Amino acid sequence: MSDSVINHIVSRAPSPGGRICFFRLGGTRTMELTELHTRAGRLALWLRDLGIERGDRIGILAANGLGWVLLDLAAIRLGAVTVGFDPAKFDTDTGLRERYRLAVLFTDGQPQSPGSRALAEIEVASALPDDGRVLEPIVYAPDDVLSLKLTSGSTGEPKTLTASVGSIDDDLRAVQEMFAHGDGDNLLVFLPLSVLQQRYWTYSALRWGHDVTICTYEAAFPALRAIRPTVVMGVPGFFETARKHIEARMRGAGTDTDEATARRDGARRLFGDRIRYLWTGSAPASTGTLAFFEDAGLPIFEGYGLNETCIVTKNHPGAHRRGSVGRVLPGKRVILDAEGVIHVHADHPVCAGYEQAPPGVSERVFAPDGTVRTNDIGRLDEDGFLYVHGRADDVIVLDNGRKIVVRPLEERMKASPAIEECVVFCPTQTRLVAVVSPAAGMGGPDLERAVAAQLARTNAAFGPDEQIRAVVVASPRFSVGNGLLTSQLKPRRGRILDAYRSRIHDTEGGIHAVRD
Repeated sequence: MSDSVINHIVSRAPSPGGRICFFRLGGTRTMELTELHTRAGRLALWLRDLGIERGDRIGILAANGLGWVLLDLAAIRLGAVTVGFDPAKFDTDTGLRERYRLAVLFTDGQPQSPGSRALAEIEVASALPDDGRVLEPIVYAPDDVLSLKLTSGSTGEPKTLTASVGSIDDDLRAVQEMFAHGDGDNLLVFLPLSVLQQRYWTYSALRWGHDVTICTYEAAFPALRAIRPTVVMGVPGFFETARKHIEARMRGAGTDTDEATARRDGARRLFGDRIRYLWTGSAPASTGTLAFFEDAGLPIFEGYGLNETCIVTKNHPGAHRRGSVGRVLPGKRVILDAEGVIHVHADHPVCAGYEQAPPGVSERVFAPDGTVRTNDIGRLDEDGFLYVHGRADDVIVLDNGRKIVVRPLEERMKASPAIEECVVFCPTQTRLVAVVSPAAGMGGPDLERAVAAQLARTNAAFGPDEQIRAVVVASPRFSVGNGLLTSQLKPRRGRILDAYRSRIHDTEGGIHAVRD
C-alpha cells in the first residue's frame, strides 16, 4: 500500500505550514500540524505504557476538541482501533467498555466505570518532554481495521461494524482527486468526530497540507464568521437552516437591492468571503436548498454513502448534475436490482458484515462477496449520475396497488420556511398523513396557516394518489435530544411513528397541532 494515506500519515511528519484550529465560543486554539503529529506520537508512547497494544480498542466519549483528535491519531500510530461515542446519544460511560470490548475509555465527563479515564489526561500526556524513545511506524494492510462504527439508522436498532484501512484510503484519494484540497484551504468540521467521515478531514490535512478547523455544531455559525473557511462540511439540515436564516435577513433588510444580489450578499455575510464550495451528504438535500446556494454563488455538492459503504458517489466541480448525488467513485460499483434498490460493491469493502446487530440483519445487508444492499431506491442516468429517490421501506403501497415514493412529497412540504422536517405515513393504505416539525420560533395560528398553505401547494403539484390528506404538527420539534433526529439530523421514522401513532391514525383531514 505504497499510496496509502493512512500509512503516509503514520510514517511521515506533515509538511510545515498546515494548521489545525479548535474553535469554541470562548475563543480559538491553533496548532501547527507538525506539532499535532509530534504530540500524537508522544501520546501513543504514553498509551503503550498503559498497556495498549495493536488491535486494542480505545473508546472516546467526548465533544469535538483537541483531546479527541490527539487520541484518534495516537491510536492510529499504535495500530489501535478508535471507537467514538456521540455524547448526544450516550450520557454516561456505564457499560460501554464491556459492550464494545474496550481496553480503555476516555470521557470529557466524570468517569463512572472501571477502565474509564478523564479526557483531561490526554493533553497533559501529549505534552510530556521527549524522552528519546522512538515509536516504530505501524504498517497497515487494506483489510486492517482502523475504527469501529456505531450505526443505528432511522430505526434505532444498535449495530456496529468495523472500517477497513483500504476503504478509507480509497475515499480520501478519490476526494482529493475531485477537490484538490491544498495550501490556502481551511475545511470546517462541526459534526461529531464520533462519525468516522468527520475525522477524514484531519487525515486529509496531515497528508495534503491544508488547514482544518474543528468545532461543535452549536459553534458552527460563529465559526464561519471568525474562521472564514474555504470548505464547509455539513448535513442538509444545517444548510437548510442557513438558507432560512439568510432569507429571513433578506426579508427584514427591506432594501431596494434585487433578490439575486441580496441572496449572494447574505450568503457571503453568513459563510464568509472565501468559500470555495460546500459539501453535503448523509441525508437527502432538498432541491430548493441546493438551488439556493448555487444561485447565491456558493457551489454545493451533494454525495451519497452509508456507514456500510463509505462514500459511493459525489458531485464535484468536474462533474456536477443538480438533483443527482454524483458519479460513482473509483473502486466502487453501483448495481440496481429489479426493484431499483441500490447495491454497492467495492474493491476494498468497509467490512464483511456487522459485528453486533439483531439476528438476520447482517445477512440481509451484506452479500457473501461483500456487496451491500443499501435499501435505497435509485436510478443511474445515461451519463452515470446516480439519483436516489428514497428508502425501499418508505415506498408506500396503496390498497389500489399504486406505489408512492414519499421523499418528493416531504421535500415539497419542507420548502416552506415554517417547516423544518416532514415525514409522510400511510396509516390505512388509503390516505397519506404528514407529521411536520416546525421551524424554530414558529407556532400558533401563524404556523398553522403557513402549514395549510404549503399543504395546498404540495397537493396541487402531485396526482390524486399522492394527496396528503392530513398534517400533524409536532410539539416539541424533532431534535436529537428527544430521539426523533439522528446525530446527523435525519428523522427517525420509526420513533416518529411511535410518538404520533394515535394522532396519525385518528386524523381525518386538515391541520392538527399537538399542544405541549
